[in-house]
Amino acid sequence: MNNPFTIAIHGGAGTLLKGQMTAEKETAYRKALEEALAAGYSILESNGSAVDAVETSVKLLEDSPLFNAGKGSVFTAEGTHEMDAAIMEGKEQQAGAVSLITGIKNPVSLARDVMEKSEHVFLAGEGAMRFAKENKYDVMSPDYFYDELRYQQWQEIKGSNTFQLDHSVKKDSKFGTVGAVALDQNGDLAAATSTGGMTNKKWGRLGDSPMIGAGNYANNKTCAVSCTGSGEFFIRGVVAYDVSCLMEYKGLSLEEAASEVIQNRIKLLGGDGGLIAVDTKGTISMPFNTEGMYRACQSSEGKKEIKIYKD
Repeated sequence: MNNPFTIAIHGGAGTLLKGQMTAEKETAYRKALEEALAAGYSILESNGSAVDAVETSVKLLEDSPLFNAGKGSVFTAEGTHEMDAAIMEGKEQQAGAVSLITGIKNPVSLARDVMEKSEHVFLAGEGAMRFAKENKYDVMSPDYFYDELRYQQWQEIKGSNTFQLDHSVKKDSKFGTVGAVALDQNGDLAAATSTGGMTNKKWGRLGDSPMIGAGNYANNKTCAVSCTGSGEFFIRGVVAYDVSCLMEYKGLSLEEAASEVIQNRIKLLGGDGGLIAVDTKGTISMPFNTEGMYRACQSSEGKKEIKIYKD
């Protein structure tokens, strides 16, 4: 008897209001989510690992200019792109993360190499780039990451002390962080998260995405979690681990734990955003406390959905 298998993905949470997005744009987002979901799901279906599935889905989201990760990354105060990513597997709780990297087409793959090919969990900046070169990564030219909409977003606040989370902008702008969580047929969980950070960010600012336990977490005893939202609050709330913790030590269900963290705990800190999570039984939870979240999921039990707004 094969175990159930499940995958869920997200492409950022925030001010996503019905009627604010053109029909073409909405179609483009749904198509990008559909493709990333299908690619990850087909790996699980052919008995592939949860780690392979989440990496594959996140790579496709990184390759889309629609999301703030990989190709669609936002501009920093210096006009560069600094990307972060993390991946974790639930069986042995191995993890890999990279931060402040530039020119890497798929940061999530580099995070996986940190997990599998180094003795470390987290590499940043120049050191992470040296590790990438030793592992034969191509460094893309800056124009690969150039996107007109992202550039205009930056121009509006360039030279000021303002920085901008995509998801707090009340206009038709692209949204944030991408991520995936999966349960495979062996009963193993995995989570991956990738982001281009904040527009006009300074001083090598880090968000929650590459931080194990804050923006990304997996544990076969409980669940796999990938977060998106106002990173500073997710770091302070140790959000991804908090969901797992409530399940492990308080006996809450996935739905109860995820809802408690997003609708209550993170709000008390003043944070907004959402998360996707899957537990050991294949249950999916995708709570958010913003107007919308790009999200999609598919399970071997026949559940499949692709959504943007609250509904």
